[in-house]
Amino acid sequence: MKVLLQPILKKLNTMNAVKNRIVFTVLFGLLFFTQVVIGQDSWKIAGDKITTSWSAFVDPKKPLPEYPRPQMQRANWINLNGLWDYAIRPNTGNVKPSAFDGKILVPFAAESALSGVGKTVGKDNYLWYRTSFAAPRDLKSKRLLLQFGAVDWDCTVYINEKEAGKHRGGYDPFYFDITDFIRKGKQELVVKVWDPTDDGPQPRGKQVKNPNSIWYTAVTGIWQTVWLEAVNAAHIQSIINCS
Repeated sequence: MKVLLQPILKKLNTMNAVKNRIVFTVLFGLLFFTQVVIGQDSWKIAGDKITTSWSAFVDPKKPLPEYPRPQMQRANWINLNGLWDYAIRPNTGNVKPSAFDGKILVPFAAESALSGVGKTVGKDNYLWYRTSFAAPRDLKSKRLLLQFGAVDWDCTVYINEKEAGKHRGGYDPFYFDITDFIRKGKQELVVKVWDPTDDGPQPRGKQVKNPNSIWYTAVTGIWQTVWLEAVNAAHIQSIINCS
């Protein structure tokens, strides 16, 4: 009798194994789907400031994915746009926040709806950003440049808790050579921004604290693409049209 039952028991065990694999696959898929949905739900349009008819088409996983510069396009580049941590803190010190307030969608200004924040920063606060990235694997004889399309207004950049550089100017692009700050594993990028808007002496266009009529909503922080480029030690920095 036992001999006769062995093929049947073997078949049942095989069926159970297949069933278990199917159940595991379904559960894993549901878990992955839940994580994706939660990730997407961590960002949503905040109000209606600085929005257009195209706002609803913004993808938080890859905002402004195209190469940001019309000239000197390089094949070896990494787009850093996306969801970063942010915090708004009093500008009484330079210590990185121990905790952050939530996520901000770079490269949209904190006051804008598309940033997912929609808050006024003002002259009495710093706007802090934090994200991480993986450096290109092969940097031998290369230099790694961290590029900013524009940050409004006073900006300090830290790589792995060390100051990489400062920049003032809300409309012009700038970069820092961060090669010497790179370590093994993930790299931490922190950006501190201060912008007094119409309480300061800097060029600001029509930005004011209380926008109305022809006066515009203030823009604080990163508002153009952030990206990495690996270049040769001898490389072109800029092109000047002399015609």
